[in-house]
Order: sequence, then structure tokens, then C-alpha cells
Amino acid sequence: MSEAYRIPFLDLVKPHKELREELVNVFSSVLDIAGFIGGPVVEAFEREFAAYCGVSHCIGVGSGTDALRFALMAAGVGGGDIAVTVPNTFIATTEAISQAGARPVFVDIDEGTYNMDPQKLREYFESGCRVDSETGHLIDRKLGRRVAAVVPVHLYGQPADMDPILELAERYNLIVIEDACQAHGAEYFSKKDGCWKKAGSMGKAAAFSFYPGKNLGACGEAGAVTTNDADLAHTIQMLRDHGQAQKYYHDVEGYNGRLDAIQAGILRVKLQHLEVWTEERRQSAIRYRELLASTEGVVLPSEPAYSNGVYHLYVIRVDDRVQLQQHLAGANIGTAIHYPVPLHLQKAYVGLGYQAGDFPVAERCAAEIVSLPMFPGLRKKDQIRVADGVQSFVGRAPVGALAASAGRG
Repeated sequence: MSEAYRIPFLDLVKPHKELREELVNVFSSVLDIAGFIGGPVVEAFEREFAAYCGVSHCIGVGSGTDALRFALMAAGVGGGDIAVTVPNTFIATTEAISQAGARPVFVDIDEGTYNMDPQKLREYFESGCRVDSETGHLIDRKLGRRVAAVVPVHLYGQPADMDPILELAERYNLIVIEDACQAHGAEYFSKKDGCWKKAGSMGKAAAFSFYPGKNLGACGEAGAVTTNDADLAHTIQMLRDHGQAQKYYHDVEGYNGRLDAIQAGILRVKLQHLEVWTEERRQSAIRYRELLASTEGVVLPSEPAYSNGVYHLYVIRVDDRVQLQQHLAGANIGTAIHYPVPLHLQKAYVGLGYQAGDFPVAERCAAEIVSLPMFPGLRKKDQIRVADGVQSFVGRAPVGALAASAGRG
């Protein structure tokens, strides 16, 4: 298999070429005012992104890791507390928990969505914890530590099932901080409230990353916290800026986690295009499903009725993903793996005491997942090539009729 051109896993060149003039103008305008850190450009982005997410406050910070760490700290999570999350995520999720002074504890994922399984969360609370009769705190039986927070991850652009997670958190008086770093614009239908809600608007706070490859990406590092809690927002504003309530007056010991004005300006430009880019991703996901729906041996992404995902990644599962990647590479098709080793089995977390087999769903999925090309502007004919490559690998004929029905863009 060979082709004259390569289909990249991710194309960051084309959108920046298309927006070049607007992005250069951002740089020029910031040069004109010499306002490189914070200031009116950052404040304007914060207002616009807060409105986009349907929340009252947005606080721009230096990265998605900063965002999650500061959100946890501002919410009072730390001092050896437990924050419950999933093992199938990027390590930044647990780094933020640890760096806030808390300890990550994992629960397994739902095999269809790859997100936190609310039933596993319930089982952990009911079997692995007890309620202290004096304080009312939820205590992990094995570790003897207070469970303070739940950090659901909206992985690959699909929202976690938030209604039961929030219900459990309310029952046990826990804080919910959303890791929405891959879910800009994703929506969740809350049966409890009878409406659609944006990722980043459901927990006490949420963390977003604007790493360049994200659906809304800066041209460098950037992140933000969204919240409806004014006090929490104020605390994060201090934490990101050395604990300053005003210049040289430090209410707390903080960090250098501020958002650059140039990155904020770039994000303002791109935010205007995000809905169009999101719809392109959704249409590409629909085409992949049409092209691969009848392919035996390939598990496609699941999008529950409560989810309006934004397809940061399009992740399939196969038995031999290494061979599939090599096969597609031979056809000049880029792929990636997100993520090959679940966090509880990473060397960095040997000290947490987990073993292989502790989270069988996450472990099984991590061994089978492959991310196919997914980005705005992905052409139909290129998706057909990708589908042909996948199907030829699993021993089926090329997509033929499906290719004709999908059209060749």
C-alpha cells in the first residue's frame, strides 16, 4: 500500500495558514501596548470563554495542569486528601492532584465511553470507604484518609456521565472538579435538570488546556479554569500570580501560572471559529462510523444519548494495534495512541501500590486503542483511505460501496 501524499494524524499547519493575518495582528497589537502578561487581552478572552462555557468566571492560567492544580487547591483539596479519578487519562490529571497535596485514587472506566464508570465510583464509596461518625467525612478504609474530591475526565472530547457522579458527590459532601482539557464545547444532557450543559459548567470548577493540539489550541502553553464560584475564582487569580491580591501584597504563597496576552489573543481569534471546527469534527466522526460500521474486529467510539461530543480524538480498538499502526504507516497514514499504559501501572506511581488487574477495563482498553486522523478540514477521500487501510488490515475488502456513498471530497 502506498500513496503520493501523507495523511497526518493531526494537521496544525493548515488552520494557522488560514488565520495567519489575524494571528499576526494579535502579535502586532500586543507589541503596540507592550502588555505581555495579563491585562485587557487576557480579560477579554476570559469573559468570552466564560460565556462560551455558560459560566460566570474564567481564569486564564499557564497550562491545563496549572488549571486543575489551582482549581483543586482553591477548593480546599490537599493536605493528604484523596481525589478520585480514572487511570485512563494523561498523567497531568494525577500530577495536578499530587501537586495540590492530595493523593489520587482510581476507579475503573466505562468500556463504551472510556470515562469514569459511576457504578465503580459508587462501589468504591460503599465498599472501600466509611463515613466518620464524628466529622461526617468519607474515609478510605485502607488508607485512612479523607476523600475530598472527584475528578471526572471528559476524555477524547466525550463528557463523562455527570448526573450520577454529581449525585454521589452531593451524597458524600465531595467536591467535583471536571478535567475538561479535551472537551472544549462538549455538551452533556442532564436528566436531573432537563437541559444540555457545557463541559466545564457542571462541577465546582473545571480545568481546560489550550495546548496547541487541542480543539481550541494556543500557539504555546495555556489553560483556564471555569467556575460559577466567585470566591474560588478570586483565589485562583491570586494563586496564578504569586498569591497577590494586589501588586506586592501577597495574601497567600502562590505560583507563576499566568496566561500570556499573546496566547490569549490567539485564543480569542480561534474561539470565533471553534463551533465550525467542532461541526467538522462531528461530521468526520459520522463518516468514520459509516465507513467502518460493518468492520469486524474494530470497536468504534460510543456516543451515549446524553453526550454531544467534540471528538478531540477518534479512538478505535483492535486486537493488534501495533501491527495496525505499522500497516497504516506503510500507507502514509498517521496514527497515535492515547494512552498506552494506564496510570496505575506507570513507574511514577509504583508507590501507590496498585497492580495489574486492579482496573481490568482500563487495562484492556489501553492495550487496544488507536487514534485515527481527526482534525478540522479532514477530507472525505482521506477518511476513505484510512478506512481502506483499517479494513485491509483486518482482512476485509476495501470499503467500495461505502466510499461511493460517502462521496469523495
